[in-house]
Amino acid sequence: MSQPRWLMATTNAGKLEEIRALLAGEAITLLSLADCPPVPEPEESGHTFAENARLKALAYAAATGLPTIAEDSGLEVDAMDGAPGVHSARFLGVHASYPERCAAITHRLAARPEAARSARFVCAVAVVDQGLVRFETAGVVEGLIAQSPAGGGGFGYDPIFVYPPYGRTLAEVSQAEKLAVAHRGQAFRALAVWLRQQSASA
Repeated sequence: MSQPRWLMATTNAGKLEEIRALLAGEAITLLSLADCPPVPEPEESGHTFAENARLKALAYAAATGLPTIAEDSGLEVDAMDGAPGVHSARFLGVHASYPERCAAITHRLAARPEAARSARFVCAVAVVDQGLVRFETAGVVEGLIAQSPAGGGGFGYDPIFVYPPYGRTLAEVSQAEKLAVAHRGQAFRALAVWLRQQSASA
């Protein structure tokens, strides 16, 4: 019997690689938006990561008819009043590169040496099937903003996010080390547990 098809509503290749690794043992076939006909991207108008994950899951499930997993994630820097936050993917404009965004954040903090460098990554996940939100969860990892970017792994803001127990940025560790502690690893491990529960009760 073929496995049920689920949509992971992202076009971010780095995220998709991590998510596929985290859900590799689950009895689903995970599609991405690249596997579907073009769908208009919903406006991420929520004020929280959870609100944005929910509205994306609802929109893409309605457009494709598939059970849909959506996530919204980003970096909150305390010295920047929680920015870039839900605007992490659009910080400095949609066409800015992540090296440019990382450089801007480290530059801003360098101008305020007295400011705390505390920060966190947040990932909210929502699942929608047949028009209803079936499951929601979130993961958070606390860390510090590095003095300057370091490491060639990971993606996004990983090169400037130091995880203190490792003493390195998330771009300096292996994918397994990153997913063991990171926000997306926490959230999608919780989703994997829920998927197994659904499979067992089906």
